[in-house]
Amino acid sequence: MSSDTKAGRRTFRDQMTAGRITVLVLCVLALVFIFENTRHVKIRLLVPEVTMALWIALLITFVIGALGGMFLRRRGGRRGDR
Repeated sequence: MSSDTKAGRRTFRDQMTAGRITVLVLCVLALVFIFENTRHVKIRLLVPEVTMALWIALLITFVIGALGGMFLRRRGGRRGDR
């Protein structure tokens, strides 16, 4: 074990777990998918209808999903503290 690891410092290689690599690969694939779909589409949410580039709609959906996942992960950790 190196002196950096003993002192509590984690190297970049130590921090790259299988789960983090998987999430990173999925994010890259999602971004590739988003930017490959650039045509304009009509999107309807309840009543209003909007025309925008498909990649923008996909990016918005991706960001909302990521924020929702972070929110649920954060709340999940707090439940165990009670």
